[in-house]
Amino acid sequence: MGVPQAMAALRDKAALVRESLQKSQTITESMVSILGSFDHRLSSLETAMRPTQIRTHSIRRAHENIDKTLKAAEAILGRFDLTRKAEAKILRGPHEDLESYLEAIDQLRSNLQYFTTHKCFKSTSGIITHANNLLTKAISKLEDEFRNLLTNYSKVVEPDRLFDGLPDSLRPSATSPGKRNDSKKDSDNQKNSENAVYTPPTLIPPRVLPLLQNLAQQMVQAGHQQQLFRIYRDTRASVLEQSLRKLGVERLSKDDVQKMQWEVLEAKIGNWIHYMRIAVKLLFAGEKKICDQILAGIDSLRDQCYAEITANSVSVLLSFGEAIAKSKRSPEKLFVLLDMYEIMRELQSEIDYLFGTKSCTEMRESAQSLTKRLAQTAQETFGDFEEAVAKDATKTAVLDGTVHPLTSYVINYVKFLFDYKTTLEQLFQEFEESDTEAQLKTLTTRIMDALQTNLDGKSKQYKDPALTQLFLMNNMHYIVRSVRRSEAKDLLGDDWVQIHRRIVQQHANQYKRISWAKVLQCVTIQGVAPTGGGGILGGDSGSGISRAMVKDRFKNFNAQFEDLHMRQCQWNVPDSELRESLRLAVAEVLLPAYRSFHKRFGPMAESGKSPCKYIKYKPEDLERMLSEFFEGKTCVEQKR
Repeated sequence: MGVPQAMAALRDKAALVRESLQKSQTITESMVSILGSFDHRLSSLETAMRPTQIRTHSIRRAHENIDKTLKAAEAILGRFDLTRKAEAKILRGPHEDLESYLEAIDQLRSNLQYFTTHKCFKSTSGIITHANNLLTKAISKLEDEFRNLLTNYSKVVEPDRLFDGLPDSLRPSATSPGKRNDSKKDSDNQKNSENAVYTPPTLIPPRVLPLLQNLAQQMVQAGHQQQLFRIYRDTRASVLEQSLRKLGVERLSKDDVQKMQWEVLEAKIGNWIHYMRIAVKLLFAGEKKICDQILAGIDSLRDQCYAEITANSVSVLLSFGEAIAKSKRSPEKLFVLLDMYEIMRELQSEIDYLFGTKSCTEMRESAQSLTKRLAQTAQETFGDFEEAVAKDATKTAVLDGTVHPLTSYVINYVKFLFDYKTTLEQLFQEFEESDTEAQLKTLTTRIMDALQTNLDGKSKQYKDPALTQLFLMNNMHYIVRSVRRSEAKDLLGDDWVQIHRRIVQQHANQYKRISWAKVLQCVTIQGVAPTGGGGILGGDSGSGISRAMVKDRFKNFNAQFEDLHMRQCQWNVPDSELRESLRLAVAEVLLPAYRSFHKRFGPMAESGKSPCKYIKYKPEDLERMLSEFFEGKTCVEQKR
């Protein structure tokens, strides 16, 4: 195909395309015209339907409002019904079914809140007023129920129940709990009691506690905190005080204490120590436990309530301690003061816990003050005792030279001090941080020095200087022996013991010198001078001694020995070992001298007239008679 043909074909196709486009344009314009017509019709239809749509929407909203109103009415009617049921339960009172009664109050309080926030009809205010009046009556009945429940289940705790809560070692025995034991077993039990198990009594049955707690919560929600406070405080405080009175606790003033005989007061102090432990460990602990449970979540009211319940009881107990601490000091009070200080120290952590709140500050500080005051009085009593020992002016002489009552009193006193060693160390630390053992050593040394000084003064009452030495020997030996057998030895040391043992020996040597020097002179050969003239005076020319001089020596010996025997058999060396040792020391000097003199010069005295008048004793007789010395026998006993 040539170019012309191709061009002709192309023109035909172009014409065909042009024709198709024209048809398409005509169809499009027709469709646009048709669609425009539809739009106009739809617009007219929509305008015609609008009123119908509006009416349909209004009807739908009306239905929704009706549903809401019906539901609201149903809820209100339900509230009315619940209020009516709650009112019926409240009017019946809490006695039949306390739990249902409490539920009714909760329901009434919930309804009251509902009507207060849904004031949607005219009678709402009347309903609220009625509900409030009903709630007031309900709470009033609730108060009565709380009071009745608490009163009925708050019983005085009998002493036997309290004793059952103590560890076995602290329960009262057949003896009075206030009687002190010289062996300090009771005090040892007290020291071990810190780790002992105490079982506080059940003050209110556990099943009642949740009911009381619910009642308390309801009263607080109703704004009746003060009524709750008064009811709980008055009821429990009265029961607590009655329990303590039944136990034996009584309020005693300083004047009451001053008027008491020491034996009575000592027993009361022992009882007080027992009562303090029972009150703190059992009664106050039990009181706090139920207070925390019944008034749980009401912290300020709970703390104040507990403080006022226990305040009077604490005051009664502590006032006795204060009266003792402030009373006239005397040495015999020191150990009961230490016992009292000891129990206050033992209970301190418990007191700090039980009375740890701000409301209980006064009681906590009063207990701490008493502890400090007891420590101070005890320390002052130490000084009084030391002074009393130094100045003791008892005129009662110990006629037989035995251990003076002051010595045994002071030594026993010091022994007791060492039973309280731990307590004393705590007491010293109340006032200053220092070496407590050094303080105790200083205190003990000063007391011992004061005793020795006083004994030196008392020894001067004896007219016989030998008895003076025997008295000092006896007393110093008693002191040394007692120290060696007690804890004081570890504190005072071996040097102190050795020094004072030498003092005992010095007094024994002085006694021998003073008592026996003249007696020994009578039988000492060196004291006899030769006659130088043979037998002029009837003597043995071989001896160089006159018979008269020998007789005189024997006569003087007999008289002096008999005098010593008569007097010193009445003297007393109470320690058997010391007594035998002293007799032996005398015998070791006297008997060999007498045997020698008797053997050498006895024949001279026997060869004359009345030999028995001069040679009255054989060495064996002297030995037997020496064994009678220092027995403390009376003249009547010697004659027998």
